[in-house]
Amino acid sequence: MAVFRIERSTPLPAAESWRRVTDWERHAAYVPLTVITTSSGPPTRIGSVFVARTGVGPLGFDDPMQVVRWTPPTAGRAGLCRLEKRGSLIRGGASISVHPTDSGSHVVWVEELTVRLLPQWADPLIAGPGRRVFGRVLDGMLGGPARPCP
Repeated sequence: MAVFRIERSTPLPAAESWRRVTDWERHAAYVPLTVITTSSGPPTRIGSVFVARTGVGPLGFDDPMQVVRWTPPTAGRAGLCRLEKRGSLIRGGASISVHPTDSGSHVVWVEELTVRLLPQWADPLIAGPGRRVFGRVLDGMLGGPARPCP
């Protein structure tokens, strides 16, 4: 399983960072050749399902995900969203947490991916590009003022 972590600090308040990073359909604006559809409609809650379709025409794959934990941030408490990937090609999950800070918020995204038919030794080959793609998504979702964290 390829596992990678992305962290960003932003001047946005935690509630606004949460709203942006959990706007599932908007994620597609930062991932080439991808369209995201929600089948359960807003608002997002435990059990919500959405699908990221990546490809051109019939050449592509679906990455269905379901929200299994949904705890928005509140004053002084971090928010946590946990997704399970339930596709035939991509399995695993993701956790997105948003922590309030004195200067805005801190967002942590941990992705866990298994790609069917790829051997375990390929995990680093997935994690590197995955970190860059998901980092670009997070930067875009947070509107540009985000700063990568060491």
